Amino acid sequence: MPEAVATVFVVDDDASVREALGSLIRSAGMKVETFASAQEFLARPPVDAPGCLVLDVRLPGLSGLDLQSRMAEINLELPIVFITGHGDIPTTVRAMKAGAQEFLTKPFRDQDLLDAVAQAIERHRVARRRQAEMGELNGRYQSLTRREREVMEQVVSGLLNKQVAAELGTSEITVKVHRAQVMHKMRAGSLADLVRMAEKLGRRRDKKP
Repeated sequence: MPEAVATVFVVDDDASVREALGSLIRSAGMKVETFASAQEFLARPPVDAPGCLVLDVRLPGLSGLDLQSRMAEINLELPIVFITGHGDIPTTVRAMKAGAQEFLTKPFRDQDLLDAVAQAIERHRVARRRQAEMGELNGRYQSLTRREREVMEQVVSGLLNKQVAAELGTSEITVKVHRAQVMHKMRAGSLADLVRMAEKLGRRRDKKP
């Protein structure tokens, strides 16, 4: 299934700036939505697609930095490219520490903004891809029975089947059956694959010698 088209959201209270930025971004072949305030942007239903936010620091009501904080509170994960005509070091540091992709001071070159937007969108694409992969991996893990999860934890910690059987108080044949089911349900092609999956899930615990 093809990935949804990326959208660039522009939030600036100056109508002429919104229009100019919208035209610039569209000229680069990207979809754009513009908003006059942070509140207007927050009122828009979330979009299930890659994208980024081009955000003015100084806005009426909620400022750009306030919006950045609010987005973190509601888990609205969208890379932010800040723009401002009144840049200062403390503001820049605060924005970047909170995860901003870029902080551009007006006047900036069109290409600098387009580059920052492209990088932000790619960052969001990668994050969404990883999130989807983790969701699928968690789904596979949830399909395991309690005993299969116990076997998986023992196997990825480095124990042999007979050692797992001793740990769990069962037979080696039973462990082999459960292990085969784990490999099938987790879609692991090898023990190394299973170990990597367990590490991603935070389910690997190495046995002390």
